[in-house]
Amino acid sequence: MSDFILVIDEGTTSTRAIVYDRDFREVALAQEEVALAYPQDGWVEQDGEEIWTRTLSVCRAVIAKAGGAARIAAIGITNQRETTLVWDRKTGKPLAPAIIWQDRRTAAFCEALKGKGHEAAVQAETGLLLDPYFSGTKINWVLSNVPGARERAEAGELAFGTIDSFLLWRLTGGKVHATDVTNASRTLLYRLGLGGEGGWSAAMADMIGVPAAMLPEVKPSAADFGMAEAALFGREIPVASILGDQQSALVGQGCLRPGQAKITFGTGAFLVANTGAARPVSENRLLGTVGYALPGADAMALEGSIFNAGTVIKWLRDDLKLIQQADESAAAAASLKDNGGVYMVPAFTGLGAPHWNAEARGVIAGLTRAATAAHLVRAGLESVAYQTHDLLAAFAGDGAPIAELRVDGGMVGNDWLMQFMADVCALPVLRPDYREMTALGAAAAAAMQIGWLSAADWAAREVPGKRFEPRMATPQRETLLKGWQAALGRALA
Repeated sequence: MSDFILVIDEGTTSTRAIVYDRDFREVALAQEEVALAYPQDGWVEQDGEEIWTRTLSVCRAVIAKAGGAARIAAIGITNQRETTLVWDRKTGKPLAPAIIWQDRRTAAFCEALKGKGHEAAVQAETGLLLDPYFSGTKINWVLSNVPGARERAEAGELAFGTIDSFLLWRLTGGKVHATDVTNASRTLLYRLGLGGEGGWSAAMADMIGVPAAMLPEVKPSAADFGMAEAALFGREIPVASILGDQQSALVGQGCLRPGQAKITFGTGAFLVANTGAARPVSENRLLGTVGYALPGADAMALEGSIFNAGTVIKWLRDDLKLIQQADESAAAAASLKDNGGVYMVPAFTGLGAPHWNAEARGVIAGLTRAATAAHLVRAGLESVAYQTHDLLAAFAGDGAPIAELRVDGGMVGNDWLMQFMADVCALPVLRPDYREMTALGAAAAAAMQIGWLSAADWAAREVPGKRFEPRMATPQRETLLKGWQAALGRALA
């Protein structure tokens, strides 16, 4: 009996496969790291072939653990968004390394477009801002820097895709070149809207220099995305959902009503609020995006992106070697009575919302001889909460105040950070017991597509977890935020 759903969760630093049963309990999990390369300052790349081989490996591992391909009713995909691949339609081979969403190599191109006065029109058309973060300018870079690529793209020989589209191409043996609306809405090439209002924008493709022949078909988040080839897993399996990772977490958290919001703390941190059918308009440099398109339910969303969250702890552990394990960071922070006036602004790859400064670089401020390794670790953790506070202020300024914060991702197991987050943001923080909300959202969408449940069923489900209430006195919060703003000013100077 086919009673399981397989989710491919392709993240920035690893690829995972998770199998869920009909009650959305985790049956099997496999994970493999995918190497990141940093060939120049601000450049971040991955090997597309490695992404595919790691994905295939973890899928085969969990299918075996789950009892074989006959048990898998459908596949769902969730992926790091904006990461860009261009490949040969005949061979399926990438022309260049995958350019990761964090990559800043197209900053000068974005600034040139801003200098021509295009940003207001871009935001009106796409809901996004002119920033290297998004896929469109990355495509232009590949076409401009790989010999012969532009001519081949114009001749229809090359395909573009975010990671979901590339994986789908490989899963279906090149039969399906498609993506979903959530990923499409992150490219700078998509006219923001639901249903017939959205679609690829000829004006944006022309402005950025991307031939329309490269672009995938855009489908709802839950849809018929074709069949994974039998040669891969032993039998054909339908691909029933695709969502960008942050929108997938929005679905996973059950935020299917306007005003509900979640923030996922992974490599970066991403705050997404459901805005219903209304097309979001931001005066505070937040992003309008498609939230999801599910059977009988779709929504727009407002989003703010923090570029560096989990990377801070990884840096403290792997490069500075101030801790040996990520979970030591909570004890290090708690060992201090306060932060000693030490602040860290982790602008390793620039600053995201609401600043959108690609040239900003990291700052550690307030150092004295009394500062210790624990102070630096605490400053790294605190920086995540301060950046979240700034995002929440921007959401409120755009008329989308958030009453409670649903959290997920790798960092939320840190109780010290969750309590500090609640204190600094002056909001309750809700942490579910099961934290793989990104994968869970893709599983739920696939289940809706194959008729296992409705969107209303999903929104109504109980989610057990822990609630962190704010308990910091207002004067103390204001003092901390004042120190953060001073350090932030140095990074932006």
